[in-house]
Amino acid sequence: MKLEEVIRCHGHPNIRGEHRSTFQITTEAHLSPRGDCVIGIGADKGASDLGEEFRRLIADEGTTLVTLLRCRDISVRVVSSGSAAFTLDHPTDLVWRRSTFSCGRTIGICSDHTARTLPRSLMHYLKEGGEMVVVMTAYTADEEPD
Repeated sequence: MKLEEVIRCHGHPNIRGEHRSTFQITTEAHLSPRGDCVIGIGADKGASDLGEEFRRLIADEGTTLVTLLRCRDISVRVVSSGSAAFTLDHPTDLVWRRSTFSCGRTIGICSDHTARTLPRSLMHYLKEGGEMVVVMTAYTADEEPD
């Protein structure tokens, strides 16, 4: 089985993209300079807004989540794992983590990218307020990620 969710968001002048273990997208309209993990604001969905079937699929240990971050001419592929610990009930935030920690806003664990490892050209575009499309595709264990 394979399911997809698409989120649209944009950057902000305070985007730094320096966090070593996570990156985050939020529906919030403002960003303080302290939010070094936030890479997109004004998202049209938070964790609790994702489709019920999609949320159920990624809340499984055998699921792989492939996230494409697209802004202007940049496209970055992030691979993460699902977890039975996911509740996906946060109204504003989505967080991808390198660790296995989970809370209501965690959408992916064991991610192969963090804010700090994302291309600096992407951070530059987002710092300028660039629009970003986030395409998340969840694959069950019997489905091979593209």
